[in-house]
Amino acid sequence: MMRPMSFGQQGGPQSQWDPWKPNSQQPWNGADDGRTPDWAALAEASETRNKRRKLLFIVGGALATAAIGTAVAMAVVSANGGDEASTTSSLPATADIPSQSATDPSFAPTSAPPPLDPKDFVSSKNKDTAPLSAEILFPGTQLTMGETVYKKGATADTKKCASAANANGTLGKILTANGCTRVMRVSYMKDGVAVTVGVAVFDTEAQAKKAKGQADNKSVIASLSGDGVKAFCNAAVCRTTTNSYGRYAYFTTAGFLNGKNVTEKSTKVESIGNDLAEFAFRQIRRRGQAQASAAAAG
Repeated sequence: MMRPMSFGQQGGPQSQWDPWKPNSQQPWNGADDGRTPDWAALAEASETRNKRRKLLFIVGGALATAAIGTAVAMAVVSANGGDEASTTSSLPATADIPSQSATDPSFAPTSAPPPLDPKDFVSSKNKDTAPLSAEILFPGTQLTMGETVYKKGATADTKKCASAANANGTLGKILTANGCTRVMRVSYMKDGVAVTVGVAVFDTEAQAKKAKGQADNKSVIASLSGDGVKAFCNAAVCRTTTNSYGRYAYFTTAGFLNGKNVTEKSTKVESIGNDLAEFAFRQIRRRGQAQASAAAAG
C-alpha cells in the first residue's frame, strides 16, 4: 500500500528514505525528533528492503553462475587450446619429421641359395673328385631292377679306352679322339641273356656329348665275360645303346649267351638292355647327388 509523502518544515518534499542510499532520511510522522515514528512505514520499508535484497541475491547469483559457467567454458577452451598448442609446438616441423623409410629398419633382399645341381659335380673333373672305380660304380654281386634280379659277372677297368671297344667297330677311335681317360665295364646276366655296360670317362661334359654324337651303329662296347658269364656277342648280332650324362658316356651290348642273333622280336634282350642302361645312368647321377649333398653340408 502506498502512503502519501510527508513534507518537512521547509515546505519542500523530503527525500524518501532509501536503506541503500547513504545519509537518506528515515520516514517519521513528524518533523521534530520528539514525534513518534511511523511504524507502519518502517515495516513497509523493511519489507521493501528485504525484497530488493532477495532480488539482488537472485540476480547476483545468476550473474555469478553465468560468470562461473563462462569461466569454466573459457577454461575448457583454453585447456583444449593449450593442449593443442603444446602438442603442435612439441612436434618437429614437417621437414624435420623422419620419413617412414628412414625410421623403419631396412634389410637387403635375400633369398635362399638355389640347391646345388648334382649334374654340375659330374660334368667336369674339377668338381668330380670322389673316388671312382668299377666296383664303386657297380657294387655288389647282383642287381635288382624292379622285380628282376640280375646276377653280376666280371668287371674291368682300363685307361686304354680303345681296348674296351669292339675291335671291328668305330668306338675305339671315337673315344680316343675325344680325350677318353678311362673305361669301366661290368656284365650281368638273366634267363640266357647277358649285357655288358661300359662307362667312358672324359674331362668335360662337352667331350662326352661329342663322343655320343659321333657314335654310330658300329660303335660297340666290347662284351665282357668271366665270373659265371661265358663269352657272348663275339660273332652274333647283338643290341647296343649309346648315351651320356655329365662327363660320362655309357654304352650297352646285349645278346644271347647261346650265340643266337638278336632280332626285333627279341623283347627280352631289349628289356634287359634298357634296364642296365638305366642302371648306369642312375649310378652316375647318384654320384653327382652324393657330391652335391656333401658340398651343401659344408
